[in-house]
Amino acid sequence: MKNTLLLLFFPVCCMSQIAIEKPQADGSGLLDFPTGTHNGIILPRVQNSEMMTSTEPGTLVFDLTTSRIKYFNGSWADLSDKTGTNPTLLPGNDIISSGVIMGAPTSTATGVLVLESSDKALILPKVIDPVNNVKSPAAGMICYDPNTKLICVYNGSEWFFWK
Repeated sequence: MKNTLLLLFFPVCCMSQIAIEKPQADGSGLLDFPTGTHNGIILPRVQNSEMMTSTEPGTLVFDLTTSRIKYFNGSWADLSDKTGTNPTLLPGNDIISSGVIMGAPTSTATGVLVLESSDKALILPKVIDPVNNVKSPAAGMICYDPNTKLICVYNGSEWFFWK
């Protein structure tokens, strides 16, 4: 009986808003984080973005071949202004497969975390001054600085910023 109730409840959870380390998501956020955290989202690290199949527009990755952040909008676009450092991955940590789908019961997209919604968005973790406050950033980390109003990305060597 417990398992049946859990299975009935699970699809409802996947379609709701998720707040991490805070009581509720702001506005129309599908996935939201608190202001002032020292943690960001680490983008999936892929061996070579150009070799990925079944890529959906809107995909963000850290390309280990070029040590750059890449965005897929029908073709791969380089979002990094400088080449970073390629982190060494342990075998099995370069997985590109279906994972968790949030916002819809199913998705045709392939990814570790797929946010699928027509009216909700990802709200990046809000890190105030990540250059000084994130002590050990990982290559491919992304966050938002609410003070400077910039998207901040760590390329493995240094931070760069998008308006």
